[in-house]
Amino acid sequence: MTGTAASHARGGPRPATPPPTDLTEVELTWIEKRTEHWIRFGREVGEQILDRRRRVLRFAPDTVFGFVRWAANDHGTIASHLDVLRTTHATEPRQTVPCVQPGGEILLKIAGWPKVERALQMIDAIEAIGIDPSEVSPDHWRHIHNRIAAGEQPRPYTAQLHKAFLLRRRTLS
Repeated sequence: MTGTAASHARGGPRPATPPPTDLTEVELTWIEKRTEHWIRFGREVGEQILDRRRRVLRFAPDTVFGFVRWAANDHGTIASHLDVLRTTHATEPRQTVPCVQPGGEILLKIAGWPKVERALQMIDAIEAIGIDPSEVSPDHWRHIHNRIAAGEQPRPYTAQLHKAFLLRRRTLS
């Protein structure tokens, strides 16, 4: 199970939908072997099917999700991107990302299939130790972004790091 189906299986029921002005919308497209946009992880609070190839997912503020964009032509892959974003409240600053309205806080931005594949493997490794990627420390996503951009190997996310992040978050809230 991948994507949002897996997040619902792990995460249980969806939270109550916040006011529409605070929602972040992500348009997903699936034209096989041409354009594929999908959510790798994250918990949406709503969905609208536009047609058989397009749908819109809605995310509440402070939700972290992974968004993959891939495109190809007759000669192969021409673009691949992975963005990990935190959705923002209406009063917070945000960056723009294609197909994401109104945008969000970019935690990780990777382009090029070799780098995207490497980041996807890191997401798989996080899930393999039983951690939902949408619950990972935002600092770790920034770490992965910076290390991959520098051509370096990112540190793995461990259960111990996750426990420390959760304790820090609990004491700061």
